Amino acid sequence: MQKDIHVVGAIIQKDGKILCVQRADSAVNGADWEFPGGKIEPGETPEQALIREVQEEIGCDIAVTKAFQHTVYAYEFANVHLTCFLCELITGEPTMHVHQAMQWLVPSEMHHLIWSPANLPAVEKLQKKDA
Repeated sequence: MQKDIHVVGAIIQKDGKILCVQRADSAVNGADWEFPGGKIEPGETPEQALIREVQEEIGCDIAVTKAFQHTVYAYEFANVHLTCFLCELITGEPTMHVHQAMQWLVPSEMHHLIWSPANLPAVEKLQKKDA
């Protein structure tokens, strides 16, 4: 039986665009694109985990607005439960600490990237919302 991993992703919006980050080649699902975020640690709410992860990964402070999409994806290593939240950038300019690339894109441009499978439902929902 596979283990369950609960993670969060930040859909950070600024001037009509959304921050997209590319995983390092050496990471699991290396070179895939995703929303910044990560694992929920014991004792954290999803929102607290997201604020912490965004600070660690891209050095910014965010406000978590609301849950946007929940997806469960069965990877070879685990069942990943990903909740993506709509967020606003409060302070800081995103800088890469763990990713190899980042782009600000409008939803209609996101299909040009190769997304990590768990993130795809949120990307598709953003594109429908934007259409």
